[in-house]
Amino acid sequence: MLDRTLFTSDHEMFRDSVRKFLENEVVPFHDAWEEQGYVDREVWRKAGAQGLLCPTMPEQYGGSGVDKLYSVVLMEEVARVNATGLGFGLHSEIVAPYILHYGSEEQKTKLLPKLASGELIGAIAMSEPAAGSDLQGVKTTAIRRDDHYLLNGSKTFITNGWHADVVITVAKTNPSAGAKGTSLLLVERGMPGFEKGKRLKKVGLKAQDTSELFFNDVKVPIENLLGNENEGFIYLMQELPWERLQIAISAIESAQAAIDWTVDYTRDRKVFGTTVASYQNTRFKLAEMQTEVQIGRVFVDHCIALLVEKRLDTSTASMAKYWCSDLQCKVIDECVQLHGGYGYMWEYPIARAYADARVQRIYGGTNEIMKEVITRSMGLPATK
Repeated sequence: MLDRTLFTSDHEMFRDSVRKFLENEVVPFHDAWEEQGYVDREVWRKAGAQGLLCPTMPEQYGGSGVDKLYSVVLMEEVARVNATGLGFGLHSEIVAPYILHYGSEEQKTKLLPKLASGELIGAIAMSEPAAGSDLQGVKTTAIRRDDHYLLNGSKTFITNGWHADVVITVAKTNPSAGAKGTSLLLVERGMPGFEKGKRLKKVGLKAQDTSELFFNDVKVPIENLLGNENEGFIYLMQELPWERLQIAISAIESAQAAIDWTVDYTRDRKVFGTTVASYQNTRFKLAEMQTEVQIGRVFVDHCIALLVEKRLDTSTASMAKYWCSDLQCKVIDECVQLHGGYGYMWEYPIARAYADARVQRIYGGTNEIMKEVITRSMGLPATK
């Protein structure tokens, strides 16, 4: 396979430390976390102590001030061991950057160091029962009342929602203005009227706490407005390319892990007196999958390089998200087939990866929405 040129020796040293942390603090406990439906909060504090949360955050706010490639290393290593219960990526690479980029100095000083240490856990609440990929369809409202906003509505499918101490909440501060009336509010644990619903039972990602959130006349102080009023939709659009590239990064690493597990399995498993790997169909399938994953990795690495240079655009990130998540599901499905009946058994990592992968084509904007974004960049008319 081609050598990757993105990473320095420092990045690879960091990769080794991440790998050791996952092997010692995550992998042995992941089965139990799947049974209980959430990871233990202690793993967040341990990750923070190791510098694995918010690593790119400036040192003045508790981070290490390193480049985005360290975040990429973290995502790849988590995906490699299929530690899908960890909500570190969303916490460190979506929630914290919103606060860093759009927050007041008071908000940054108050929240970012505690997010970096794992003392606080962050979430972002966009999706609603009737508004998923269509953020313009958000119904949650936040109406100004003197020194606070009165927040009402509900959210669903919220990653880290059950553990969350601070939730970036998408709401309409001017409901009559559509997308132009959208704002972001920092809702904190303990605010009266802010309630967490049940942890949702999902087909996959069973160790990742995903919950409903309810806002019933929550008084959110004016100082908890993130950025400027009615500019929330603009902020969301600015951050989406990185969010979507993160999905592509994990998709490619997950697909590679599936191939690696399958190579090992087919070398050992015998059918009709010979190993499964001895059959031409097996070898050719693996060769095809490895080729496609290598192609995907080259494209994703190019997107990462664009990101580092601050040149990654929404259309290119959408291409990476849709194509790589489609490829992930295709590869894992083929690998399940090569495992035979054991590929459908939960104790095998390929079965868990099969269940966990499917949502990649849905969150971060469905792959159908990705194609709409791409066509608009091509000058094609929008769907009516």
